[in-house]
Amino acid sequence: VGSYSAVSLSQQVQGTGGSSAVSKCSAAARGYIQDRFLRLLAGRRRRRAPLIHRGYYIRARAVDHCVHDFLLKTQSLPRTQILSLGAGFDSLYFRLKDIGLLHHTVVYEVDFPNVACQKAALIKGTKELSTLVGDTGGEGLGAITFSAVDYKLLGVDLSELSELERTLEEAGLNKEIPTLFIAEVVLTYMENTRSDALIQWAAEHFPQACFLVYEQVHPEDPFGHVMQQHFSQLNTALHSLAQYPDCEAQQRRFLGKGWTECSVMDMNEFFSCCIPEDEQQRVQTLEPFDEYEEWHLKCSHYFVLAASKGMEPSWTPLLPSVTAPRHAGPVGMAGSVPAAVCARLSGIPGLRRYGHHSVLIKPNMILTTGGFGEEDGQHCRMRNFHVLSKHAGYWEAVCVTQNIPDKRWGERLYHTVSCLSDTLALVVGGRTSPSSAGLGMLWLKFPKTCNAGPDDVGVELVSLQPAAEAAALRWRHSTTEMTFKGEQYLFVYGGRSALEPVLGDWFFLHTPELSYTVIAVEGPVPESRHSHSACSWEGGVLIAGGLGAAEQPLGSVFLLRQLEHGLQWQTIETHPPLVPRYSHTAHVHEGKLLLVGGVWFHASSVPGVTVIDLVTGLCLNYVIDVEHLEWPLMLHNHSSVFLPNEKELLVIGGGGNCFSFGTHLNPEPVSLSLSSILISH
Repeated sequence: VGSYSAVSLSQQVQGTGGSSAVSKCSAAARGYIQDRFLRLLAGRRRRRAPLIHRGYYIRARAVDHCVHDFLLKTQSLPRTQILSLGAGFDSLYFRLKDIGLLHHTVVYEVDFPNVACQKAALIKGTKELSTLVGDTGGEGLGAITFSAVDYKLLGVDLSELSELERTLEEAGLNKEIPTLFIAEVVLTYMENTRSDALIQWAAEHFPQACFLVYEQVHPEDPFGHVMQQHFSQLNTALHSLAQYPDCEAQQRRFLGKGWTECSVMDMNEFFSCCIPEDEQQRVQTLEPFDEYEEWHLKCSHYFVLAASKGMEPSWTPLLPSVTAPRHAGPVGMAGSVPAAVCARLSGIPGLRRYGHHSVLIKPNMILTTGGFGEEDGQHCRMRNFHVLSKHAGYWEAVCVTQNIPDKRWGERLYHTVSCLSDTLALVVGGRTSPSSAGLGMLWLKFPKTCNAGPDDVGVELVSLQPAAEAAALRWRHSTTEMTFKGEQYLFVYGGRSALEPVLGDWFFLHTPELSYTVIAVEGPVPESRHSHSACSWEGGVLIAGGLGAAEQPLGSVFLLRQLEHGLQWQTIETHPPLVPRYSHTAHVHEGKLLLVGGVWFHASSVPGVTVIDLVTGLCLNYVIDVEHLEWPLMLHNHSSVFLPNEKELLVIGGGGNCFSFGTHLNPEPVSLSLSSILISH
């Protein structure tokens, strides 16, 4: 790299450090992390979104967990040291010093020379920081921009290994004592040959050493594509990903470069296994939150790694302290399902959205309402209704803007729409923001005659009996048509509300007048859930998956079935067991339950189509072949409609806000051909 481009590249990388300091500072201000020094070091103050707060919380928690474990295991030794690589404006030294954990430990921080100079000036000019560091023993010299008894700040480019070694020696680093190396989203910005050399150098030159890494993983799935694209646009490409795409590859990397022990976890596993349950609950209730999919996807794309050599006793900070489900190896796939874009729907506005609902309102006519998406080039909650109709084998779009005051519709997300006749549908629940109450029920009335698609959709508020009002004040629930003693009902189940993060109750609403009916239900009550799927089957209701009370995906399938005198919950056993998931869609066809997409914790693949035989319980997973799509297909927060005659599944919308990497909306509907997998069963 020429000197000019090397300088500009280092500036881009430094920009990521500044941005992460601002995000950590915002997370601390909201109570996610306890750190009074961040505001002194971060400079800019800016409030970030709850999803960003959670992301930086888990990052800080993972690093602190391992650092504290190192200090605890070595507390009886006379001297230890911590070497933080690419430390930026991190506050680690000040936090450790403040709580009295550095009695016999020296902290060395290394970053680009101008970053180290800025930080040194900041410390000297901030009384609270300079007092804590104590007497500096004079100005720093050369690359050593700040030098105190237990804190040294060095300005060196990490990719210049010989210069790094020389400066560390000059600053007093002792290779013979236990040393913890920290690289928090640092190595991936270096060329692989240079980061590999650094990892190997540390193992070869330090007989007792530990190495802590936190960075990105899984570049190849849809979220990974969006993540990579984001860093490429910032001109800070993630170099590690091509050679070390998953946790196992990172583990092999360290074991192959002189480290004798190495454990690694993605952040979903770390959150479940290494954070006590009361702390999990504290974080989950700090602010209104409804971006579970993006949170879990973010966590499956970052890992924490702890490697060591020569440590007695051995250093193993990543042992689960909570008995949480380990996310076992890869999910077996029985075959693939081809995906194709619909010929006449590319570039149609109004279908780039998520958190919406699509429903067949008459044969070959699909109404899509609500959600968050793109309208007139802007991201917003969607106001317009959208109709797709099929003519001569092709889907065509007819946009419908409803002729009602906006406030009645309420621009809702995560609602349901149930079609009761070809002129009438019922909207249940949904939300605007996650801190506001649910939005109640609406009738949608369509004209009887419309060939091109309904130009006017009438909207009327539904007034419910007081006992049934709670049925409507929820979102991420399900509403399913069912039959009991020859009468038609809507079964409203689960979801969440502004007050309850997860609901397990249900309501029977007799149609069409929606009178609230009590029907006795026996059997094991399913655990509370939202973002599950629900389908009508043989007069009853099939509930599958969902997100449970501890924000953990569920793998259970239940059937609410009719008995002589009432109803009964029955568990449907699947084998192999259904991989827990949520935010999927579902359909039933000839005794098979089809689950489409969703989010699960098995980071090695993304959910495709799962087929469960409801008679035998056989459960088969199929990967979606996206070879013919030119963009990442994100299959969560989508809607889908199944056309049994063609054995075609139309997927509409989907995507979400991909952490700080930008919003991804699937650009056009996708058709999945299921004929091969539905015949082969």
